[in-house]
Amino acid sequence: MPIWKRPIDLAQLNSGAPNAITHLGIEFTEVGDDFLRGRVPVDDRTKQPYGLLHGGVSVVLAETLGSVGAVFSSPEGWRAVGLDINANHLRAATQGWVTGTARPIHIGKTTQVWQIDMVNDAGELTCVSRITMAMLAPRG
Repeated sequence: MPIWKRPIDLAQLNSGAPNAITHLGIEFTEVGDDFLRGRVPVDDRTKQPYGLLHGGVSVVLAETLGSVGAVFSSPEGWRAVGLDINANHLRAATQGWVTGTARPIHIGKTTQVWQIDMVNDAGELTCVSRITMAMLAPRG
């Protein structure tokens, strides 16, 4: 059974005003019944000085996927804001793409927790992250 409470599609997710997501080249690639997937290129925009994907970029990818997942799995009018995020960097990425898959661990009325697993083009785990979102009811 799908977790989405609002209409969600890739065209909508990938069309937006310029922001950090578009600047880093993050793309949404798949929406499943209980997951959201996206990727970030490993290129000059996203590498740190030693030629590796910057750890902060992995966190941006994780927060993007978890936040968007939280918004679309909540009722219309509700907002989601990050309370906490962590990341464990397990393997360096030096080229290609890093793809993240976000799945909810908990979808509650006031909080949501999402797990985001990121892999390189070979399918090797590069980073695991968990984000906790505060769910804000509509105002007025």
